[in-house]
Amino acid sequence: MTREHGVRLSGLCTLGVGGEARAFRHVADAGQLREALKWARDAEMPVHVLGGGSNVVFADEGFDGLVVHVNIRGVRADARADRTRFRAGAGEPWDLFVAATVAAECAGLECLSGIPGQVGGTPVQNVGAYGQDVSATIRRVRTIDRRTRRPVVFSNADCRFSYRQSRFKTDDANRYIVTRVDFDLRPDGSATVTYADVVRFFEEANNASPTLADVRAAILAIRRRKGMVIEAGNPANRSCGSFFVNPVVSRDACMHVRAVTGGDVPQYTVDDERVKIPAAWLIERAGFPRGTTRGVVGISPFQAQAIVNHGGALAADVVALALDVKRAVLKAFGISLVPEPVFLGFVTSVAVSSLLEGVHVNASD
Repeated sequence: MTREHGVRLSGLCTLGVGGEARAFRHVADAGQLREALKWARDAEMPVHVLGGGSNVVFADEGFDGLVVHVNIRGVRADARADRTRFRAGAGEPWDLFVAATVAAECAGLECLSGIPGQVGGTPVQNVGAYGQDVSATIRRVRTIDRRTRRPVVFSNADCRFSYRQSRFKTDDANRYIVTRVDFDLRPDGSATVTYADVVRFFEEANNASPTLADVRAAILAIRRRKGMVIEAGNPANRSCGSFFVNPVVSRDACMHVRAVTGGDVPQYTVDDERVKIPAAWLIERAGFPRGTTRGVVGISPFQAQAIVNHGGALAADVVALALDVKRAVLKAFGISLVPEPVFLGFVTSVAVSSLLEGVHVNASD
């Protein structure tokens, strides 16, 4: 197996931080993936599977194991009576795939335009935005079991999807590697226009019947305003996108936030007892407004939910700022924000442990 050594991980993730991988391998099909897993097992080496690098923070010490970059490509569409099934390789760039489904006039993913990363990462995170998430359209997920190196296929129900979660991120974290995802989309279906930002966009445009292409263009425009599209000239390019998950809280907790702020709280109903509050709104009101700068890192000038590497930042700089943001929100509102990216290589980091599970360290840590 051809391997590379000394590969800097900072160049393989959108945040732009991280040391070297002990070993590195590109894989273009399931056979190469199984071969890489066997090599790592024989070498008694841990494995991390890397997709588009848009949702990961690598440690400054790097990763003492094998990083496998999944580059399994290919998209096939099969028309059925009431749906079109798209079979996409895990290494397909996500936004290009979404663009292809919109061009085919198939509804179900148009609101997920502009999200970085690859197809294979979407079921793991149950990626969602602007009124849609992938769990509504995923038919099955094809994987390789790290333990047996055999293929395992999961139905939608098997994936145990919930808000920004799946079995691949919780109970079976780091066990299965996605190789292909099958989506069932609606041919000639209506576009989804339910999220407040999207509704407002089309009200202002005086467009009462937007097409799928209209909605895709609108989502890209909205995300661009927030600095959430990776493109030339965007000062917020070096980020993970949304660093914190929008918290889902009880209605009593929401009332507490309202009492603290003395005004209306933006919220989205989850069920009879819970609502979702935008993390960016909480972060700004806890003392970290958009554009806040702390040396080589800062809060995005477009939206407070993103932490930005201004150039030359270390992973430690990012973690320190994120931890201070989490502390501030917890102190102000009693809400503990949950980070969205995966943290890799932070073997003994107390700060990362506190960021992921709770705030227990001193400001000097």
